[in-house]
Amino acid sequence: MKRDFLAMADVDGSQLEQLLIRSDFMKKKIVDGDKDMDLLKGKNVITLFYENSTRTRCSFESAAKYLGAYAVGITTSGSSVKKGESLIDTAVTLDKMMADVIIIRHSVAGAPRIIAAHTKASVINAGDGMHAHPTQALLDMYTMREKFGSLKGLEVAIIGDVKHSRVAQSNIVGLSKMGAKVKVFAPNTLMPKGIENQPCKVCKNVDEAFKGSDVIMGLRIQLERQQKGLFPSIEEYSRFYGVTAERMKLCNAGAIVMHPGPANRGIEIDCDVLDSQVCYKDEQVTNGVATRMALLEWVSSV
Repeated sequence: MKRDFLAMADVDGSQLEQLLIRSDFMKKKIVDGDKDMDLLKGKNVITLFYENSTRTRCSFESAAKYLGAYAVGITTSGSSVKKGESLIDTAVTLDKMMADVIIIRHSVAGAPRIIAAHTKASVINAGDGMHAHPTQALLDMYTMREKFGSLKGLEVAIIGDVKHSRVAQSNIVGLSKMGAKVKVFAPNTLMPKGIENQPCKVCKNVDEAFKGSDVIMGLRIQLERQQKGLFPSIEEYSRFYGVTAERMKLCNAGAIVMHPGPANRGIEIDCDVLDSQVCYKDEQVTNGVATRMALLEWVSSV
């Protein structure tokens, strides 16, 4: 038997709460400088990234090393994928190397499930296409919980390129499981079909999205994933959908701004907001290491 972490839909609220509580322990350890643990001593953790990444990959590899595991990083540019090796063949190869955990990021939705079906190792989804990014959602949820004490009843507005955002999809599912109220707002061309069937409220205008919110989550405009012509111009997008200091005044007192990174400065979030104390983008990075440490321990504990 093994334990995978492929999508927020696969875990329940009690499991998420367990991970969030354990993240508190991991956060204290790394902040205190105690980064030499042996909780995963002897384990082999492999990061398999078919897409570029800085935050996710580095935080996973750091998390594995802090827990005492062997961390091996593989990118497609330096692997047999360039020679034509299939995803399944790669999975089998890593399995025969006695990998304990495989962390995969892939441009195709469903790739982590294919890997999971062909290996004995625990598989963690580090982002697959426009489908899911459950570990980003986990660290986002932890950041909110750390700030507000609980996720229950929290009003979270996700604003921007919802259609192409795997971060948005995972946060909508995960936050709703923990009792948060999720709102989304985007141009019609950047709103996914069927969004009305998801556990979130679709806002009619930007003021409705900001008003009464505790958290504003700005999303990166993913130009690499979308067609041209989905909005008139960058300038117009920023004007009508950007996170500004003026719009933040509509939020509840103590509201914070979050962003999965990297942010397009001055586009989805104004620079004065991005660099202010209300923006928790840097705290999210630290929390990413802590939550991924908790997750690596969790999938390895079966």
